Amino acid sequence: MDCKGDGYRYATEQTEKSLQRLGTYADLYLMHSPHHPSQRLEMWRALEDLKKAGKIRSIGVSNYGVQHIEELIKCPRLSIVPAVNQVEIHPFLLREEISQYCASKGILIEAYSPLAKAEKMNDRTLLQIGKQYGKSTAQVMIRWSIQKGYITLPKSENPERIHQNSLVFDFELSPADMKTLNSLDIHMTTGWDPTTMK
Repeated sequence: MDCKGDGYRYATEQTEKSLQRLGTYADLYLMHSPHHPSQRLEMWRALEDLKKAGKIRSIGVSNYGVQHIEELIKCPRLSIVPAVNQVEIHPFLLREEISQYCASKGILIEAYSPLAKAEKMNDRTLLQIGKQYGKSTAQVMIRWSIQKGYITLPKSENPERIHQNSLVFDFELSPADMKTLNSLDIHMTTGWDPTTMK
């Protein structure tokens, strides 16, 4: 593996541009997806070097399946395990294999689209559980994600919804309700799913 080929240069240049726009270092910088399989290892090596240079505090990946993370970990020329794997996760998309594997390696899960892009807000089970706690279906889904131990990233441009999404620390879902929510998994992705690519 040529660790300083086109992928290395591209990742270095793009990261440097991002840091210039920020005007500071980055706490966390992610590789967005496992596309470009011939350059993945080079790109990760670039992020490792930027971390070692103190320009990035932590590095991670996004949309990586188990096979992609193992590729990084098993490469003898690479030395840093991703701090984070950012993937779509919600009660309708558990991704148990990925989350269990990441936990075994000390990799945190960052759950994007934890509200399933509002496609399941009227789900009867969510509504019933929300009613028990006096909470919205969105709040139930966010709370589920937090109790699973995930870094949870709900998205909204509506100030009232942003406020509502923050009101999830005054209740806790029971083990029975967590089990019920876990049973909703139908492997429903709301966008792309690069975790299965080679």
